[in-house]
Amino acid sequence: MMLVLAWNNVRTSWAGFAASFVAVLVAAMLVSGNGLLVAGAASRDELSDIMGLLILSATVSGFVSVFVVAGMLSLNVLRQRRTWGLLRSVGMTPRQVRRLIMAEALVVSVPASVAGCALALPYAQVMATFMRLVGLAPADVPIEITPVPFILALVVGVVVTRLAARTAARKAVRVGPLEVLRDSAAQQRLMPWPRAVAGLVALAGGAVLLWLVPQVKPSAAVPTGLGATMALCVGASALGPVVIRGIGGLLGAPVAWLDPGAGLLARSALTTQPRRAMSAASPVMLTVALACTFLFAVATSDAAAGVTRTGASAWAAPMLVGSAVAYTVISVLNASAMSMAERSEEIRLLRSLGTKPSQLARAICWESLLVTGAGALLGTAIAAASLTALGQAMTGKPGFAYSLPQYAGLILVCAVSGLAGTLFSTRKARRKR
Repeated sequence: MMLVLAWNNVRTSWAGFAASFVAVLVAAMLVSGNGLLVAGAASRDELSDIMGLLILSATVSGFVSVFVVAGMLSLNVLRQRRTWGLLRSVGMTPRQVRRLIMAEALVVSVPASVAGCALALPYAQVMATFMRLVGLAPADVPIEITPVPFILALVVGVVVTRLAARTAARKAVRVGPLEVLRDSAAQQRLMPWPRAVAGLVALAGGAVLLWLVPQVKPSAAVPTGLGATMALCVGASALGPVVIRGIGGLLGAPVAWLDPGAGLLARSALTTQPRRAMSAASPVMLTVALACTFLFAVATSDAAAGVTRTGASAWAAPMLVGSAVAYTVISVLNASAMSMAERSEEIRLLRSLGTKPSQLARAICWESLLVTGAGALLGTAIAAASLTALGQAMTGKPGFAYSLPQYAGLILVCAVSGLAGTLFSTRKARRKR
């Protein structure tokens, strides 16, 4: 019965679940596709030199997949808090609400995971061809069909989705029906203590890994540095609502001065709803932190060894991290669209009070840019900490090589993705009174 109700909810509100479906599908494709590449390279002795890079790339893709899937589904569940409040008010028990949310997660994750596994083979073939063309692999990388990558993909697609749904469901039913219905714009409880504890533990783990980077063997320095980046990303995401309120206030001050009406609205949105803002800023933070750590770690290693990459070989590092970055960029677009879609009534109210469509467009654009800027600052700080430790390990000095055009291009892509998702999701609400 609950599965039937969940299927009807997903079918009738498919637009709200589309972002979660795409997130799970691409996650399953990345995890299983990279797993097929690793299994194929392990069967060829001449490919042993690239096994470490492939495993590292697969690990990054797996972490990104888990991070994005959990965040996207949690955002999708929490943006329906008023729906759950209405169901509670008409007699649905908290247990029934939790079961419905879990059933919806199952309805979305199973077909998405199966579709992602079906796309894994074409994805692996394209990546294998590209590695041979850029000279990263001395020979064709065989694609070995084994069940382990697909099992891992199903774990990411189904198990992680259900765990995220369980966590979000607890939050959705924690508030009473009447309290949800009269919920104000300002968030009274910024962060529950379990989330704060988890964030502090993750930050402490990241700090320990940063300390270990110069201590471990040179071959293990980059994996340890990436591990530190991942742990710091988890900690920053958990504690982000507290941080982003301060960052939003600082970044929003000049915006409010330049564009008093629209800029003030944008700044207020970040300071009154920091959790919602952090849900959109987290993918930006993850994109910047992981991409910069991976790309500039390779650049620092090459600089320490006196190696200059030219031609096709210069694309090796971007190619290995490119699929994960593309995935997080998609999640930036999805998160921006989902966080703005729930504000349709708020935007229509502003229109009814006389706010012009152009003013609303400027306000949401400023808000999107502020969120992107906050996420980029957090990601840059995390990457800088990891790269400083890696520089100390590789060169003996706390410095690292970087590419300003690559960094600027990454920020630009995130900003454009956020703006696109924001403007697309609010286009109807901005035109109607």
